[in-house]
Amino acid sequence: MKSRHQLLLLAALCSSPAWADTWLIQNARVFDGERMHASRSVLVEGAKIADADFHGAAPAGAKIVDGKGRTLLPGLIDSHVHAYRHFELPLLFGVTTQIDMFTGVSIMQDATRRMREGSNGDQADLYSAGTLATAPGGHGTEYGMAIPTLTKPEEAQAFVDARIAEGSYFIKIVMEAGHPGRAFQSLDAATVRALIEAAHKRGKLAVVHISTLADARTALEAGADGLVHLFLGEQISPQDLDSFAKLARAKKAFVIPTFSVMESIAGLPAADIIGDASAAALLNKLQKSELANGYGKQARPQMMAAPKAVTAALRKAGVPLLAGTDAGNAGTQYGASLHHEMLSLTQAGLTPAEALAAATSVPAQAFKLPSRGRIAKGYKADLLLVDGDPGADIGATRRIVQVWKDGAQVTGLRDAQRAKVAQELQGTPGQVLPADGRISLFSKDKLASPFGAGWMPSNDAFMGGKSTVSLKPLDGPDGVLQVDASVAPGFAYPFAGLAFMPGAQPMQAANLSGAKVLRFRVRGDGQRYGVSIMSQGGNIPVSQPFTAEAEWREVSLALDAFKGVDTAAITMISFSAGPKPGAYQFQISDVRLLAQ
Repeated sequence: MKSRHQLLLLAALCSSPAWADTWLIQNARVFDGERMHASRSVLVEGAKIADADFHGAAPAGAKIVDGKGRTLLPGLIDSHVHAYRHFELPLLFGVTTQIDMFTGVSIMQDATRRMREGSNGDQADLYSAGTLATAPGGHGTEYGMAIPTLTKPEEAQAFVDARIAEGSYFIKIVMEAGHPGRAFQSLDAATVRALIEAAHKRGKLAVVHISTLADARTALEAGADGLVHLFLGEQISPQDLDSFAKLARAKKAFVIPTFSVMESIAGLPAADIIGDASAAALLNKLQKSELANGYGKQARPQMMAAPKAVTAALRKAGVPLLAGTDAGNAGTQYGASLHHEMLSLTQAGLTPAEALAAATSVPAQAFKLPSRGRIAKGYKADLLLVDGDPGADIGATRRIVQVWKDGAQVTGLRDAQRAKVAQELQGTPGQVLPADGRISLFSKDKLASPFGAGWMPSNDAFMGGKSTVSLKPLDGPDGVLQVDASVAPGFAYPFAGLAFMPGAQPMQAANLSGAKVLRFRVRGDGQRYGVSIMSQGGNIPVSQPFTAEAEWREVSLALDAFKGVDTAAITMISFSAGPKPGAYQFQISDVRLLAQ
């Protein structure tokens, strides 16, 4: 068993792939991005493919890889992601390029810089839209970070020019009205058309997010280069199906169906990936949880009828179809989900070879990505070697033997990730709880706790919000803390309150699996509040409500009621007002974590 020190050393040594060398992959079945070849040898020199059909003796010093019984593919391309975390994952699953539809500008710029410098060997390449084009209050504004928006056609060119100045590779446009209970403002057709024309004027592609047939048609008629989603539905008429396929073909547009996220909404987990032991060995607990817990809580397979029928019709019409997962959303996972996406494409009517092309050469051509997506002389040596024949069984793409990025093997990265996951499975020692369970040691002098970084004010300011909070210790035998909060608009889910950080540093995880119940005493202004718990890697807290009534009362909450929280890796427990704007006041005392 490796020690923790050895594992950290291994991870450090493997933080970058081995220096690119000369490789000869011999006698492999080769999918060149367009066609499958029964047996070929491929020569890689440095970061490039030197010969896609090599014959003769191996060059001196070349490293030989036996390809018999295996298939060599171009590095995979995920055509729809939101790259903001888990940057290590895609490459481990053979995804060497990601097309990002919305992320932070600094993330996009850093990825572009690393690619330009040639220092991106430990991550997938990233081609990003940066900030998407949406209306005030539109889809994309709900994530808590301020972004520019627009409302009329006259603003389109300035908006597009600003995105290009930031480094956007293409322009992403949103047409989305939402659904009952979660409505959005949407760009109108005139503004969408103006944005597309503005992008084309600068030589940039313009793609559109849609979720209805009507918006899909509007986007295509406005000149969109591609649609980055299809739409859910129990049925679609033959007339609408035929008309839409003909329109997409006439407009020479491409379509990214994103089955992975649609299935998540329909309550259909990616069982093929979730049950794959080799995939599980590369995903930590958080990453597994994100993949397994989709948006839909009830299975509604009938909702996939329309997107499957549309995909089949588009294929028949010759419309380019691209494999994209919408990774970053619930029920998906970077890298891993692209293998499920290819399976879903075959279930919608594509042949395995067409699904492979949808994840390699087709997106490279559609998005004009340089020197990738094919196994051909002079192309990037981004390669994936798998056991078996994915041309007959698309599931073979998951049986990964080796990945190369720019001619360098990433074996070390995969081994280091496996070691980290294995270490996590062993678990960290549980925090010893106080005998009485009390974690609030409030006094007039300080806000203390028996362990962890302790108690502190918490609000939405770190996400650009405007809410404020003050904490005032009061006299009392159990130690009483008064919380005065002002919740203000400015963040999608404004809040202000009090937080307990159980780790040695703020937001550092602690193993609180020995606790089963959170109990506290509270009184206040009669308003509704929330207890929220976050665990390691999570970006959305899980909450349970409580009311601060005029008289003191005891509140007990079972920790297993906070669904999705890993009690072995809790980073924060908070007591907060919001999201309704206004003034709040409550007093809290005697907070305990109890074993029963």
